[in-house]
Amino acid sequence: MATRLKNKKVKKKKSFLKRTLLFLLLVLLGIGGYTGYTIYKTYQAANQSYVELDRGEKSKLRESVIKVNEDPFSMLLMGIEDYSSGGENGRTDTLIVLTVNPTLQTIKMVSIPRDTFVSIPEEDLETKINHAYVYGGKELTIDTVENLLDIPIDYYATVSFQAFKSIVDELNGVSVNVPFDFWEHSDENAERIYFEEGPAILDGEEALAYARMRKRDPRGDFGRNDRQKEIISAIFDKATAPANIYKIDELAMHVSDNVETNFRISDALALIQKYPNINSDNIEKLTIEGEDDYINGIYYFAPDEIQLEEVKTELETHLEQ
Repeated sequence: MATRLKNKKVKKKKSFLKRTLLFLLLVLLGIGGYTGYTIYKTYQAANQSYVELDRGEKSKLRESVIKVNEDPFSMLLMGIEDYSSGGENGRTDTLIVLTVNPTLQTIKMVSIPRDTFVSIPEEDLETKINHAYVYGGKELTIDTVENLLDIPIDYYATVSFQAFKSIVDELNGVSVNVPFDFWEHSDENAERIYFEEGPAILDGEEALAYARMRKRDPRGDFGRNDRQKEIISAIFDKATAPANIYKIDELAMHVSDNVETNFRISDALALIQKYPNINSDNIEKLTIEGEDDYINGIYYFAPDEIQLEEVKTELETHLEQ
């Protein structure tokens, strides 16, 4: 009797162990299946967004093609102001250059004021830098930025207003610290959106208005550029947070519909492996200083040549040029 009882207990234990192992296996298969499905969808979305430049894989300022997990590289983020033209011949409302140094594990970020007075290559034209996109799209904009900063632009990403808002909304908003009370028109219905000084969580529509306002900022473009860099850092932190790992497919779908880039998903994965714990603390924010100027009654931003040279040197050094 005692022996049979013991055998029953052993059988029960074995049966329980089998059920437990089976349950764990199903869970792992479920997670693996979901992860595989997510990766598949992400790859699909990324492929839809991938658009190679006419120049090919490298900048004219590079001797050879770079590897993102080994070589320092740069990326130009272009926020396209296309709401008034339905996506046709829009201007760049935002121009942000990022340089990444994998060895140092640091990122430098500089915002170029949209009204910066520049020479536009191949057009024999001097005008605002945000007009380059009107004349020659992303290709000419990249050439113009390379000409201004004397550094290669290895990668680019064009982001529409809708993509920006959708990404912020998918992340359930981003946290900012509003520097002072102000208002800005919504891009959707021109209604005023009011911001109060202090910490705030903004949805997509609010975040776009927050990043675009400059007329009511006492610092003008400088204040606007700082808020843009703050928003980019906030999105970066939120998107890389562990809580949002399962949103990668939804984010990828938003990106695929409204973003163009020559940054491959394989490069992104290699970079994530290189930067497993990266956050906005790794980002150093640089500023292009200058003054307001008027030519034939038209407003321009004139960079301070000495300070601009300092920014160029810092970026060149970071890229190990």
